[in-house]
Amino acid sequence: MLRRIGVVSAIVLVAVGLAVPAAQAKTHMLVGLQDDAMTLRGNPTFTFNTLKQLRVQIVRINLNWPDVAKRRPVHAQDPADEAYDWTLYDRAIRYAAQNGMQVLLTILFVPSWANGGKAKNVPPTNYTDLRNFAYAAATRYSGKYIPNTDDFDEVYLPAVKYWLAWNEPSNPNWLQQVSGGRFVSPRSYARICTAIWQGVHFTNFSGEKVACGATGPRGNNQPRSSRPSLSPLSFMRLTRAAGLRNLDAYAHHPYYGKPSETPTSKPGGSAVTLGNINTLIAQVNKLWGRKRIWITEYAWQTPPDRLFGVSYARQAAYVRQSFAIARANPRIDMMVWFILRDDTNIPVGWQSGFLTAVGKRKPAFNTFARLPH
Repeated sequence: MLRRIGVVSAIVLVAVGLAVPAAQAKTHMLVGLQDDAMTLRGNPTFTFNTLKQLRVQIVRINLNWPDVAKRRPVHAQDPADEAYDWTLYDRAIRYAAQNGMQVLLTILFVPSWANGGKAKNVPPTNYTDLRNFAYAAATRYSGKYIPNTDDFDEVYLPAVKYWLAWNEPSNPNWLQQVSGGRFVSPRSYARICTAIWQGVHFTNFSGEKVACGATGPRGNNQPRSSRPSLSPLSFMRLTRAAGLRNLDAYAHHPYYGKPSETPTSKPGGSAVTLGNINTLIAQVNKLWGRKRIWITEYAWQTPPDRLFGVSYARQAAYVRQSFAIARANPRIDMMVWFILRDDTNIPVGWQSGFLTAVGKRKPAFNTFARLPH
């Protein structure tokens, strides 16, 4: 039984290829940022004050199912079930709302009780469990839900209207890719996204949007390789063939492949970066119609990263250029930068922040803060 739902609707580089006629530009595109380490587990006052200085409009956060539901809930659709712990997410979403920001929640990973004790990137045994979790999450963050508290202040939790099903499901880090020497991820993901789409929309709250995809920019299409992955266009075709029908937007992560590229570079092979994003849009048109496009992860790294880093000045110029390219594309409604502060673990972490690991601002900080809104 659902409870406590309100019933009342309450350094400049030349940007080659950047010039776009004004008539082609959209009037609005959400400018966002993701850094779970900062928004969920960092100092929220510092983090959200900094995001406000950057004029961030939407914050992407991974809503990790195993973190919220460490055991099987008795009433899985009820966000007040004792198995659920929403504490970190409630705090971050409240801070975002207090600072005038919307939130995009990415439902991600599988608790061991839901997939037979397997790793968190292995899909659920019963997809109804995932649909019920999405329903509970969308109910809690409907804007019409008051959580049970020990005090007498009945305050609605802020609304979350933007949802994303998974993160890079064509990448083995995030979703099991093969079984028996064959790719199984497209079929798994078709069922994952359908379950999340249904769970969010079955609440019947207005204005909710669920994006599918969140595809990475490249893949090897080799199921028997040491690290099998699928290229975005192949993954899209296979998920559509596997039954993916319902989505409100298609999400993609059009990262560059090497530091010699620019935001306008067209990659070789089957990769899809910002430079050939219209190839992906044409595929979306063919498979699902003219759905809106969300860029839910994008960045340029800087030193100390040795493989992909570009200079601070170049990062700042590419921030300006990349967001202008996206804004000029009539189909793109959102672009999210990853991350706010560089990771301290240099060999495996990301160095694409607007702050260094010790908190010093890079030139791109001010560039991002001055982007058109």
